[in-house]
Amino acid sequence: MGTTDATPAAKRPLALSDIAGRTTISVEDAGRVFGLSRPAAYAAVHRGEIPVRRFGRRMVVPVPALMALLEAGD
Repeated sequence: MGTTDATPAAKRPLALSDIAGRTTISVEDAGRVFGLSRPAAYAAVHRGEIPVRRFGRRMVVPVPALMALLEAGD
């Protein structure tokens, strides 16, 4: 038996290497990149702080726009 991390995978922050090669990610995953909770991530979307594209009711975060946002913070 191996050891398990007490933090579920869905709660751990995402590293940039986790999203490399993807075109879009969910709002929840974008929040995890920033260390935000799900409600905080959606609040940031509604404030225009996290860029999204809408497809009907579905919202996705373009990875290139997210990367540009992260680079602007340097």
